[in-house]
Amino acid sequence: MKKDIHPKDYRLVVFKDMSNDYTFVSKSAVKTKETIVWEDGVEYPLVKLEISHTSHPYYTGKMKLVDTAGRVDKFKNRYKKHLDKKNEK
Repeated sequence: MKKDIHPKDYRLVVFKDMSNDYTFVSKSAVKTKETIVWEDGVEYPLVKLEISHTSHPYYTGKMKLVDTAGRVDKFKNRYKKHLDKKNEK
């Protein structure tokens, strides 16, 4: 195995699912500028997630379109000319 390829700065981090406000604490080396005070009164770094196991369709059994920041609308607007031509044929 290669030596010195893994980060050494693991610490407790709060992850927050923005679609349903579910939060959990886990060890991570991810860099973040935001912090949050956890239930135990300690301040931890905060990582915001768009989707987690509590909102992912595979785990919930519910099909749900996750459209973060209007990406689907942006795509449709960008390629509207091409989609219109395709629909005319």
